[in-house]
Amino acid sequence: MYIKKILWAIALIGLAVFAGFAYYIYGAMFSPNTKFNNETAYIYISTNADYSEVRSQLEPLLEDIDAFDALAHQKKYSSNIKAGRYAITKGMNNNAIINSIRSKNLPIKIAFNNQHSLADLAGRISTQIEADSLSLLKAMTDDTFLNKNGFNKATALGMYLPNSYEFFWNTSAETFRDRMLKEYNRFWTDTRKAQAEKLNLSPNEVITLASIVHEESKQADEQPRVAGVYLNRLRIGMPLQADPTLKFAAYQLPTYKNTIIRRVLNIHKEIDSPYNTYKNLGLPPGLIAMPDLSAIKAVLNPETHQYLYFAADAKRIGYHKFAKTLGQHNNNARAYHQYLSSQGINK
Repeated sequence: MYIKKILWAIALIGLAVFAGFAYYIYGAMFSPNTKFNNETAYIYISTNADYSEVRSQLEPLLEDIDAFDALAHQKKYSSNIKAGRYAITKGMNNNAIINSIRSKNLPIKIAFNNQHSLADLAGRISTQIEADSLSLLKAMTDDTFLNKNGFNKATALGMYLPNSYEFFWNTSAETFRDRMLKEYNRFWTDTRKAQAEKLNLSPNEVITLASIVHEESKQADEQPRVAGVYLNRLRIGMPLQADPTLKFAAYQLPTYKNTIIRRVLNIHKEIDSPYNTYKNLGLPPGLIAMPDLSAIKAVLNPETHQYLYFAADAKRIGYHKFAKTLGQHNNNARAYHQYLSSQGINK
């Protein structure tokens, strides 16, 4: 009888221990364990991160980091970290958190436009994905990649068409670059290639001209007319005489570093540079800035007209006055120069 009591006591103790352990496991797995006020918090797990890095991001977000640790070790998450961007929702339990950061890498939208160089673009992208600006710039300027795909350092910026794209946060520099090449090739349909060929331009030349058009006019409704002027000049062998190319050439010189040229002067026309389209016939070697898609499409679909000149319109800022003769143009240009002088803009 005494032995039976002992056995019953041992059994009850065992059940109590098991119940306590089960309660602990249930709590560790299924009890809410968040302490942030927003509906969703995000953590960013870098490539090759270890558990301590993940834990340091989670600790400010969780009520009981030790309970999370215990389950993470039991489910072997602590030795199987996945890089990416992950969401944790308010009230989530440890089990759900582990499932989320193990397999639910969330894509992000990245966007870029109006970048003036590959270095600027690399800096912009590095704020949106894991890859840093140096690795991005290295991938973008890799000679083997450029030569294989018909680019050089002067034209490489044209491969990156401004838009918004979906990527995983942990995208590498090379993966970003290769995806942009696919987007570029997708843009250049047979129809667009035929339009470029009709203009006697290659895709690279279209984008180079579009960069000038875009720097001349940010107005999408005017860009086809501006493109038509430049194409008319190319057609008759006239220099492009594009002021934005002079600014670009000037900004490459130490004299103009960290300056803003608001007024193109005769001294700028004397700069010795292949980008000086007052001195050199045809298109410059490459882009002077990243054009919007509207400017690229304007070059491919230019307005047909007889204009050879245009000058900024002082009465309609952002737009231009167009002229067929040099005399008309000089009158338009004189009016704008008078406006600049009246505003105290002399350089």
